[in-house]
Amino acid sequence: MAKINSKVIFVTTSPRTPAKMIPEIELLHTHFAGQKWNTKTQRAFMELLREENFFNGKGANDPAFSARDRINRAPKALGFVILAPTIKLTPAGEELVNSKRKDEIFLRQLLKFQVPSPFHKPTENSANFWIKPYLEFFRLIRHFGSLKFDELMIFGLQLVDYRDFDTIIEKINQFRIAKTQNEGNYKRFRANVFDKELREIYKDKISSGDTRTRETNDASIAKFLSTKASNMRDFTDACFRYLRATGLVNISYLGKSISIIREKIQEVDYFLQHTDREPCFINNESQYITYLGNPLIPALLSDNRELLEKKIKAEFPQLEISDSLTLQELKNIFADELENRKNKIITEQIVAIKDYRLFEDISTIFEQILDNSLYDTPLMLEWNTWRAMTMLDGGKIKANLKFDDFGNPMSTAQGNMADIVCDYGDFGLTVEVTMQTGQRQYETEGEPVTRHLAKFKKETKKPAYCLFIAPKINDACKAHFYALHKMNIKYYGGTSTIVPLPLSVFIKMIQDSHNANYVPEPRHVKRFFERSNELANSTTNEIDWYNGITQKALNWLAE
Repeated sequence: MAKINSKVIFVTTSPRTPAKMIPEIELLHTHFAGQKWNTKTQRAFMELLREENFFNGKGANDPAFSARDRINRAPKALGFVILAPTIKLTPAGEELVNSKRKDEIFLRQLLKFQVPSPFHKPTENSANFWIKPYLEFFRLIRHFGSLKFDELMIFGLQLVDYRDFDTIIEKINQFRIAKTQNEGNYKRFRANVFDKELREIYKDKISSGDTRTRETNDASIAKFLSTKASNMRDFTDACFRYLRATGLVNISYLGKSISIIREKIQEVDYFLQHTDREPCFINNESQYITYLGNPLIPALLSDNRELLEKKIKAEFPQLEISDSLTLQELKNIFADELENRKNKIITEQIVAIKDYRLFEDISTIFEQILDNSLYDTPLMLEWNTWRAMTMLDGGKIKANLKFDDFGNPMSTAQGNMADIVCDYGDFGLTVEVTMQTGQRQYETEGEPVTRHLAKFKKETKKPAYCLFIAPKINDACKAHFYALHKMNIKYYGGTSTIVPLPLSVFIKMIQDSHNANYVPEPRHVKRFFERSNELANSTTNEIDWYNGITQKALNWLAE
């Protein structure tokens, strides 16, 4: 049981991307089902996890703590795993691992998450919680049509009791009115409003002098408020990501707002009307675990056959629906049609990309990434790089990120494979992207990038290279990738040709492709990476090699 000492809505923030927990709970179940969840199994779990392709972290300092951080948070809080008396997946956890429509599983579990609960008990110093946070966030978004990140952060997180819903509505309305009176000065206006709200939320702590934050001796009010503001940003970011995992919302990455997908409004209205807003089984852990792990509740529109048939006919009128079909068969048909429609939309996007019709849009998105003006820049970088690689040349380019039902980017690649894989016939290419900079870039990306390339070479049984893109390339990554050009390591399938490039240089490559009077071919790609091998063999250090290949990239189509 976790003690909650918070004045604002508490939501799980680990893992940041919900899909990341799927292979991890499967690994936990495969190797540790029936065992006790203790320091020994936690360390053993992290040892296994570090060897998996889908894990990009380290977990080295305190493996047991790292294991608890990954499993005791979202997987347990959302009812996917039971850790006592022994480890096992709940029925909802089994569905998450095996179901085709994982978004529906995430939705049901999010709608049940509540504070207080047997897992999360507020302390006497916390807010008086009485809420199912994600259920009320959906209600807020539905009420306003669209909700800005700042609005959810500053005001939405104050909805600790669902019975205060109208109060929060009024606060957001007043904020919007005041914002129109401060046009052209939004940053200062927002900062002043946020500061005022924080001081009101934490007035008891401030007046009592209880302002020292963890891991610091700084008890200043400025430091205290800065820490609380940072925590609220993290909570709001987690809310956006977990709501997005349901497949019911659109994210405006430039406007940093969230809204209900138009075609999904009926589904949202259904569960808003039929889901009980009251927390339940607060003092009965066994009943709560059974309730939380039940993958069939709460009821969704898709559980009502009559309404599901109407929805299918509305979205896919050409389909003939037989009365002999079971409800599950009907759900499967609907899921298949949604998948087919998504694939058709993505195929149409690819045609437009290859014709350079989206060149300006792709260029603009890259500029916004460099300016850090988008929400979820890692996802946008991965998606836009896939589009750029598709436009760049004639290969078959596959993004491993997850798309929603309408072909919009939903979440980054799970981690068990490269971000993007390119098939050029007689050779292949993996593309990895990151927004990480500094030493963290090397620590979190260096080894997994090499492992993904080795996995790709083994699966395709053909020569392959790797392109590594980041806003800036850390010196440790330059040294690491340079060395791998020369080191014949059997574990990685021999030498590894991995070329790191700053995003600005990659953008120049895209511009050259657009400006050329011909369509670049796979031979141009291969020539570029072979030039990297030549430079690695002819230079004596990583700096000379990196400078040489960067210069080649800036004029990569020159004969």
